[in-house]
Amino acid sequence: MTPATWPCPLPAGGAAREYALVFDRGRQHRLLIVPALFDESNRLRRFTVEVMRRLDGAGIDCFLADLPGCNESLQPLERQDTTDWTDAATAAACHFKATYALGIRGGCLFTPTGLPVWHYAPVKAASILRQMLRARILAAREAGREETRELLAETAVVSGIELSGYRLGADFFRHFEKMAPASRAATIAQEAVGGSGLWMRAEPGEDSAQADALAAILIAGIAP
Repeated sequence: MTPATWPCPLPAGGAAREYALVFDRGRQHRLLIVPALFDESNRLRRFTVEVMRRLDGAGIDCFLADLPGCNESLQPLERQDTTDWTDAATAAACHFKATYALGIRGGCLFTPTGLPVWHYAPVKAASILRQMLRARILAAREAGREETRELLAETAVVSGIELSGYRLGADFFRHFEKMAPASRAATIAQEAVGGSGLWMRAEPGEDSAQADALAAILIAGIAP
């Protein structure tokens, strides 16, 4: 596994260099992974890399690309819109010459078109925002403040909002909350992997049995 960079298009033209973790040996089968979003990205990153290790061992190149504004990206998150993330995933697929794509949780909302795609435990954007709003309301209550989901949502679509430490712009919030995973993808439900989803844990974790199971499903579909 090595770090790499790739050219991510900027809204005003040009490109920024974004990072990716890659297993790239120039092989025939090449899988782009669009990671889970926000806090779930942190909780699932170790698991995602473990799945990549297994794919590499099965002869499949794989690429875990940062979306602009996330992880090691230098782009301000609050300036991103949903189209920027869709364009970024498409550009990463093109740069790494991906032949397949995998979306994980919220990443399923941004998987590129034109490739065979799997969605692992896909989730609607409204559900992601609902959990983040709930976390903010609970934190405010513990601090002696009263906030409501309705008022926070009204504020978010006008001036943006900070949720779970992530500053989301108004345009992003407004467009994101309407998004749902595309039905064209093959869905991998958590039941097929076994156990409970690692994104439900309070801290980042891993599960070798789950990584084995998800990798096996992908291998069977890519290189049977």
